[in-house]
Amino acid sequence: MSSEVKVVFLGGLGEIGRNCAIIEQDGKMVILDCGLMFPNADMPGVDLVLPDLSYIKKNSSKLVGCVLTHGHEDHTGALSFLLRDLDITLPLYGSALSLGLARNRIDEAGMLDRCQLNVVEDLEIREIGPFKVEFIPVAHSVPHSFALAFYTSQGVILHSGDFKLDLSPVDGRTTDLGRIGAIASNHKIRLLLSDSTNAEELGRSESESEVGKTLTRLFSLNSEKRIVVTCFASHIHRIQQVANVAISSGRRIFTLGRSMGKNIALARSLGLLYIPDDFLFDIEHVSKYPASEVCILSTGSQGEPMSALTLMASGENKWLKLEQEDMVIISADVIPGNETAVGKVIDGLYRRGAAVVHAGVDKVHTSGHAKADELKLLLSIADPEYFIPVHGEFRHLFNHTMIARDMGVTSNNILLCEDGDVVVLSDEGIDFAGEVPAGYLYVDGVVGDVNRGVLRDRKVLSEEGVIVVVVTVEIQSGEVVTGPEIITRGWIHADEAEGILEEAKAEVRRSISDAASQDALDLDTLRRHVRSALAKYVNKQTRRRPMIVPVVLEA
Repeated sequence: MSSEVKVVFLGGLGEIGRNCAIIEQDGKMVILDCGLMFPNADMPGVDLVLPDLSYIKKNSSKLVGCVLTHGHEDHTGALSFLLRDLDITLPLYGSALSLGLARNRIDEAGMLDRCQLNVVEDLEIREIGPFKVEFIPVAHSVPHSFALAFYTSQGVILHSGDFKLDLSPVDGRTTDLGRIGAIASNHKIRLLLSDSTNAEELGRSESESEVGKTLTRLFSLNSEKRIVVTCFASHIHRIQQVANVAISSGRRIFTLGRSMGKNIALARSLGLLYIPDDFLFDIEHVSKYPASEVCILSTGSQGEPMSALTLMASGENKWLKLEQEDMVIISADVIPGNETAVGKVIDGLYRRGAAVVHAGVDKVHTSGHAKADELKLLLSIADPEYFIPVHGEFRHLFNHTMIARDMGVTSNNILLCEDGDVVVLSDEGIDFAGEVPAGYLYVDGVVGDVNRGVLRDRKVLSEEGVIVVVVTVEIQSGEVVTGPEIITRGWIHADEAEGILEEAKAEVRRSISDAASQDALDLDTLRRHVRSALAKYVNKQTRRRPMIVPVVLEA
């Protein structure tokens, strides 16, 4: 009888981002990606959202390494936070670019001495604890991405990573379906974990090279304009295509935004990006050149508050002031939750007089994730015994299960999992085996500084406002000595509601008098009475529920 293998999902199942899983065998475990998620509108003041890493920390003695499918932050961004709480040096395995992108954030956190970086090549097999892990090339929107084949005691577990079937990628590196087919034929793929991001989308994702054709046309039609292109700083293929078009049209390339400059330098040093030195210039010199000779590569495609593009849209970018006839190309899709921010930036760009081209009006972006037909082809070639969809919101996962059924995977052999689920693969088959903590860990300056209670308070403050009531009471008699004074923010304007505020003060006095009549004169009880009475009055008069902060002082 072969030993069981556990798969533990800590993030990425039910949301876009926070991709993180664990594979366990023989008392050892390997981490599969460790990513973060960016906050949405329901998370005021939050900087980042991490997986709950407590399961990993609790079992750190079992860790033998962490393998990375690719370098995007939703797969690597939580590593620096994990390393901070580990008492071991964690071996990391990935491509040179993936490790380089991860290293930037780890180094900024001062955690480089907590990890060991191990660069792997295409089709290399590494022994990591009890596992053999094969790194299979796949095409994605960041170069040198991998699918991962784990050779375990229960057969091969294949994780697709983020992938697409691009037949004409910019760097010529295609998804190696041949190798996946060979593994399926020679070893049998026991379990397939596959990217579900575009499972709702019919057909196939367009090739990245198609974007290059659109860029060529736009640069040609706007040859006299200054052109700003914004995209993800990690999208090296897109940056290469912009550079190719700019260079062929005689434009100098200026980078704007710290991550854009760092990632271009990293990709050039690894030989993954070709921009000749005499075409790459510092942004501080951009004003010296005529508009027809300028191409600016900028960050800020998601409308981030202090990003280069957002500052451009508001006229506050110190390096670049947009002018009439400038063109801005937003070469990225909007991440769910960022629609409002991106919309405001586009409005601001138009107000500055710039022409704006985005994916809604022209083919300036294509997805890095496989659509339904590509997912079907992978399922057909891998021919897995069991299947679990990963990476995506619940509707994406569900639709991927439908695709798997259409491709012949038995319904009983498909598991629809969510964050926290533990799955066991054994000689008898596959089944759920409990849950582990897998909630959100919010980062606001420091890890653990924010919980759901704090977020609820922030939402109340932003939506309903706050009332602070200050009153001094003689504890022995219950007599109000000074006050009550009522201070409001975000509820009603004091000058416009003098009558309501005077009645509210009277309500506070009555609540203290009622408490005194019941001999309930300790400060905590008085605060509860004041809060309850004032909340009822405010709700009755205004149908609002602001946060009420009673400050009861002892005379």
